[in-house]
Amino acid sequence: MLDKSIKLFLTVLVLGNIFQAKAQERLPFNEGRQYILADVKVIGKISYNEQTVVTFAGLQKGQKITVPGEEISAAIKKLWKLGLFSEIDTYVNRINGDSIYIDMQISELPKLSEVKIQGVKKSKVEGLIKDNGLTKGKIVNENLITTTKNYIENKYKKDGFFNTKVAINTIPDTTAGNEVKMVVNIDKGSKVKVSSIVFEGNEKFSDAKLRGAMKNTKRKFPLRFWKGSKYIKEKYTEDLTGIINKYKEKGYRDARIVSDSIAYKEKNNTIAIKIKVEEGNKYYFGNIKFLGNTIYSDQGLNSMLGIKKGDVYNGVLLEKRIADKTKPDGDDITNLYQNNGYLFSTINAVEVRTANDTIDFEIRIMEGPMAYFNKISVVGNDKTNDKVIYRELRTKPGQKYSKEQLVRTVREIGQLGFFDPEAIEPKFLNVDPAAGTVDIEYHLVEKGSSQIELQGGYGGGGFIGTLGLSFNNFSIKNIFNKDAYKPLPMGDGQKLALRLQGSSYFQTYSLSFTEPWLGGRKPIQFSTSLSHSKQFLYSGNNDVDRSKSFNITSLSVGYAKRLNVPDDYFTLSQAVSFQYYDLNNYNTNLFTFGDGSSRNLAYTIGISRNNKGLNPIFPMYGSEFSLTGKFTLPYSLFNGVDYENLKNREEYQKETNTNGVITRTPDASKIDQERFKWLEYYKIKFKADNYTKVYGKLVLRSLAEFGFLGAYNSERGLVPFERFFLGGDGLANYSLDGREVIQLRGYPNQSLSSQDGSTVYNKFSLELRYPITLANTASIYALTFLEGGAAYNNFKEYNPFQLQRSAGFGLRVFMPAFGLLGIDFGHGFDPVPGGTQKNGWETHFIIGQQF
Repeated sequence: MLDKSIKLFLTVLVLGNIFQAKAQERLPFNEGRQYILADVKVIGKISYNEQTVVTFAGLQKGQKITVPGEEISAAIKKLWKLGLFSEIDTYVNRINGDSIYIDMQISELPKLSEVKIQGVKKSKVEGLIKDNGLTKGKIVNENLITTTKNYIENKYKKDGFFNTKVAINTIPDTTAGNEVKMVVNIDKGSKVKVSSIVFEGNEKFSDAKLRGAMKNTKRKFPLRFWKGSKYIKEKYTEDLTGIINKYKEKGYRDARIVSDSIAYKEKNNTIAIKIKVEEGNKYYFGNIKFLGNTIYSDQGLNSMLGIKKGDVYNGVLLEKRIADKTKPDGDDITNLYQNNGYLFSTINAVEVRTANDTIDFEIRIMEGPMAYFNKISVVGNDKTNDKVIYRELRTKPGQKYSKEQLVRTVREIGQLGFFDPEAIEPKFLNVDPAAGTVDIEYHLVEKGSSQIELQGGYGGGGFIGTLGLSFNNFSIKNIFNKDAYKPLPMGDGQKLALRLQGSSYFQTYSLSFTEPWLGGRKPIQFSTSLSHSKQFLYSGNNDVDRSKSFNITSLSVGYAKRLNVPDDYFTLSQAVSFQYYDLNNYNTNLFTFGDGSSRNLAYTIGISRNNKGLNPIFPMYGSEFSLTGKFTLPYSLFNGVDYENLKNREEYQKETNTNGVITRTPDASKIDQERFKWLEYYKIKFKADNYTKVYGKLVLRSLAEFGFLGAYNSERGLVPFERFFLGGDGLANYSLDGREVIQLRGYPNQSLSSQDGSTVYNKFSLELRYPITLANTASIYALTFLEGGAAYNNFKEYNPFQLQRSAGFGLRVFMPAFGLLGIDFGHGFDPVPGGTQKNGWETHFIIGQQF
């Protein structure tokens, strides 16, 4: 209707101009005349090229047009559809014989120069601007204003701000041309809460149980901090379904919502909900018959279904056993077929007979043809080379379709750490039942994988500075290719890490490299590392004696292979390491000798199983178990040294002259130098780490650890290196003696072990985690924890039930460029060893620790 009005207006306008140009020529109102278009001139303040506008209008010099007629009207319609102009007027400039000259008066819509959003926190402004595409230079029209207003109002209504109002004004920008400033005023109002939820007609379930079935809509209750009270229409509708499902789970198939009402109380900004239900009768499962199954037997499908005749009717369970929509890898009949190639299968449960309180079912199965993967492709990897992704794919062209392998592929890509795990999306393309093929295209969103650690702080009486660089998607083959430096050669999935740390009394340097697919054909990981540490004797008051030093040089080479038995989540790892300890006049309580050296040549073997969920930063399911053993050679079996009688040998004794009386006593320094020339020990460690989804994205992490350091020869004794230090944030800062630092929050760092370290420890931890955001730019989650652990000097003292306990809460922030950052507040309920009062609160800062 608007277009017709414009056409009529312009037609009259054009006629008026014609009459002015050629008054002697009279044309009937309803009769047009044909002309040749000699020229079109665009006038007005526009930024577009004149010829571009004419081209978009579809007008050409020399074409025949009728005035009044369809050509001019069509040109105007085309320009309006561009959405770039606020006004379009057409005039006849002049007529020369059969030639006509047209002027087009055009006004552009203004462009956006600046956006100001008022009424929300500054941290939310950037997100709102990005979500609505309010970028500089954007054309500002009524559609943009309307869609922006609706988006913001709906966004806050979903968060419970039911009365949100948004007003948008545009102000001309006097400092620019045809540009405007946009001012968005947001009045969220108060969050609408639920004052009461009342039920009618319920006899089988109490109001409290039915309210419990409503997962999203909750009454006001100050002690329920984990789930606030708010009303969201869509979520409320889901909750009504949840109430019916509650009845179906207990046999009440015919239960229904008769009516529901919502009364808004403006005075306190709350709503009262009233729901009337009709419960119906209780039912039981009768005969269940399978039809159409040729691949699997009735017995096998019955076992998978897990429902027997006489069981209380449970419609929700029946639906999940046929197709569990909440779990893509669920243990159900649909996945049984789809994991074995039957992509096109359909399975439906049909009620065929109801007698009294018993319902008979037929499970009707259309198996369809076998399906195979055809074309497999990946998009979105701009930095990561295709081979790094394709070697992790479990879906290969020509293979039988398997939903299980599709889900596993998504996990493996997410575990690489190069892509946003929440954005991995496998898309089905060219699904062809006739040919029995399907194409899969994995859509990925790349994220930064390299990290930088730059920090400074005070520890041990002096300033400690750290510089760490970790390149987690490195390409060593391009290290000499200058064109590959953007800014570094990346894309082959290798890891290169460099770390420098130092202060006035110590320095450490380390370099490590990891190749996850040695040779590129099999998942065999090769790793190597080199490090050097130097520490000067610190005597307090910032006094450092550089003539007294302790140096460690370390080299290790590792090899890890993914196994297929018992399943392909298992990995067998092996490594050989060597440390050289050099003491120069360095006398401390840890060693009885201050001059000399020790050597540590060890072989480590471990087996682990890791099936943690999709996101390595915030896994929501799965577990990781590991058992490792570290062993040195049993030198005392073949070196011929009698360690028990070392103290009696002359070369290991020292003389003292007291009033002319010479006394010979064992020299502990020389004896320990001999004992620890080559370190001899074995170390066993076990770790079990499990993740369970409690509700929604609320995840429970349960962790248990155990470590034991032993000696082959009791006469030679335990080594002073490789010991366990329990307590605190778990950050080693500088570890110069091979120590392992174990986190136990709520206590000072390393306070739960003896001064020289412990040889046995255990630790248990429960941690509830909830994600605040899992965005690509930053992942943030909050946590609460309960922990207990203890360290012992020998196995005789070991008591797994005598623990130092703690509880607390914390926050973790993972940013691709900086790794993991966090803070924990822990309360120790027990005294540290040697103390008499509970430790109380401790604050721990977490930097670069594992997830």
